[in-house]
Amino acid sequence: MTAYLEVWRPAGVESVALGGERATLGSGPSNRICISDDRAVSRLHALVENYGSGWTVRDLGSRNGTYVNGRRVLGERALQTGDQLLVGKTRIVFHERGRATAPKVTAVIGGGDRPELTPRERDVLHALCRPLGSSAPFPQPASIRAIAAELVVTQAAVKQHLLNLYAKFGLDDPSESRRVRLANEAVLRGMLNLDELRQHPPDTSG
Repeated sequence: MTAYLEVWRPAGVESVALGGERATLGSGPSNRICISDDRAVSRLHALVENYGSGWTVRDLGSRNGTYVNGRRVLGERALQTGDQLLVGKTRIVFHERGRATAPKVTAVIGGGDRPELTPRERDVLHALCRPLGSSAPFPQPASIRAIAAELVVTQAAVKQHLLNLYAKFGLDDPSESRRVRLANEAVLRGMLNLDELRQHPPDTSG
């Protein structure tokens, strides 16, 4: 079976195939999965290893720990497809083709405050992140147009709410990747439940 990691970077989601018996994760350039854009990641942070019957993850004494589905890894932890890893502040999803998604995978809860949101801002945030509940292999946050259509509001209104959300989450960089970073932060801060998103996936019929 082919396994891969879905790494949520500021510029977007990257798929990294897991070949061989093991792969290290960390900020150092010699790691198989180099996460140099996250200051919360240690130089040598974690190890994923293949035992033949399945993959595991182990923290390598990192300063901020490694989490799987919101629980800190102590020792070694077996991975199931769909597991949500938190390495520093970077969200990583483990996939193994040929196996069903693990049941009851909840949001990974990381560091950071949970800002106070208005009801409409919360609606926009949920609509933005709803594609994460789809069965697509590399889901992307919803576009402004899709959010506007779901909430039956203008795109200008969605843009204004997103600006408010960027400010509340401390996302000052005016780049196109802000929607990805906002969705990432919402999941990492435990403001969304991925089970609920999977129960109400986006409508792709039209």
